[in-house]
Amino acid sequence: MASVKSWIKAARLRTLPLAMSGILMGAALSYFDGGFQAKVTVLAIVTALFIQIFSNFANDYGDSQKGTDNQHRVGPKRTVQSGEISPKQMKVGMVVLIVLSLTTGIWLIAEGTKGLDLTTFLLFLAFGIVALIAAYRYTAGSNPYGYAGLGDIAVFLFFGILPVVGTYFLNAHQLNPEIFLPAISIGLFSTGVLNLNNMRDIENDRNSGKNTVVVRMGSAKSKYYHTSLIAIGWLTALAYVALRFQSVYQVIFLLTLPLFIGDLMKIKQIQEPRQLDPFLKMLSIATLLFTVLFGIGIMIAG
Repeated sequence: MASVKSWIKAARLRTLPLAMSGILMGAALSYFDGGFQAKVTVLAIVTALFIQIFSNFANDYGDSQKGTDNQHRVGPKRTVQSGEISPKQMKVGMVVLIVLSLTTGIWLIAEGTKGLDLTTFLLFLAFGIVALIAAYRYTAGSNPYGYAGLGDIAVFLFFGILPVVGTYFLNAHQLNPEIFLPAISIGLFSTGVLNLNNMRDIENDRNSGKNTVVVRMGSAKSKYYHTSLIAIGWLTALAYVALRFQSVYQVIFLLTLPLFIGDLMKIKQIQEPRQLDPFLKMLSIATLLFTVLFGIGIMIAG
């Protein structure tokens, strides 16, 4: 029987701040536009965390089945590959997370679409199911898209655009085109975390047939790609503030800029891939801090 410690390890807690960032951004934007609902936001956070943990379980299981998790892997040792959790136990864990995700997700959609038509409810339900399928198919199943270099697109959509815009709509019952700018920011920062992960694991991924964007472009170009993701993310956030400026408080998120710049400068100097591992957690936390301060700023301004 797998220990509680092993399940916590499989949940990969350091990825959870990133899962919360898109939800918090969407909620803050809805508050700024007068449509915030606390119950909807809490349900969105819980559902996002369940889906993220399910994704981590599926990734653990999928990479072990493909042989990508092996003695050559640079990152933290995975639980299925190490034998801490058996494949059968992990499948049960994934089923439990699917049930939890659907339970809170349907509750979320029901609360967030009150007063709206059935089509809207069904559309968001479809989004939720697609998110679960995408989480599983990243590394598990036949022909996982993560092995074809499509992970960056998926992360951009499912960590940035969909959670920010979806949370905003379920709170405010409207869509403002300008909210796509900070949604792009969160999506690009999240893609940056994946890029660091893939830069760290480039050799093992290449040898295992996992053709990530990093494997395709090489380590040197991946650093320029990473800088571009962070830079464009900041530019889109600043563009939103410029378009919706009401108060100087809206720029307090600039306090996190040194964190991003400092990490970029250190990453540029790194030659050994395994040294990139701490920067995954650092970028996840920096993204969450960025989101919190961005949200506080626009909530004060609103």
